[in-house]
Amino acid sequence: MRTNYVLIDYENVQPSALSVLEKEHFKVIVFVGANQTKIAYEIAAQLQRLGPNADYIKISGNGSNALDFHIAYYIGQLAAREPDAFFHIISKDTGFDPLIAHLKTKKILACRSSDIGDIPLVKTVNAKAPSTKAADPKAPSEKLAVIVTNLKQRGASKPRTVKTLTSTISSLFQKALTEDELSSVLQLMQKKGLVAVNGTKVTYSFPEERC
Repeated sequence: MRTNYVLIDYENVQPSALSVLEKEHFKVIVFVGANQTKIAYEIAAQLQRLGPNADYIKISGNGSNALDFHIAYYIGQLAAREPDAFFHIISKDTGFDPLIAHLKTKKILACRSSDIGDIPLVKTVNAKAPSTKAADPKAPSEKLAVIVTNLKQRGASKPRTVKTLTSTISSLFQKALTEDELSSVLQLMQKKGLVAVNGTKVTYSFPEERC
């Protein structure tokens, strides 16, 4: 299969569902703005799993459309090296559309999607896949194991409010859980004594750990 480059405009989109790109034919490049000083933990963790198929590029300098020009430059470089590759720009910025139209006149395959899940190739694969319980990818006990492992890895930087903990859990499961499911997970964590909630504040009590 041809190489599919996924070029993410991180100034414009903080993507979800990066796990669908864990295939040999996908290569991911995240373009980070000059003033962006951090990458969300969940995104960094998912990109790390892609190994050599993922890379970051910190753009040089500020200015209108500076990041857009960087993406255009790298597409030109990569297309010269791999003329059969397909380039997916992940951005809500419609300013990329004239560039894509021009690339197509040069027989360079390219498109723009607002998020990872909107990539045509990903949509096609998902449409062919058998029906699964996507909104409930793991049993409750398995969810808890994943959540606890993730929170332990955070050390002192664990979420300290109900709102941020809920948001963290939601991102960990790629926002596939409903509000009711998130509430149930939090209640189960309290029932098992893993967390204690006092108003809006959260404290943790994991095995071999007190915080």
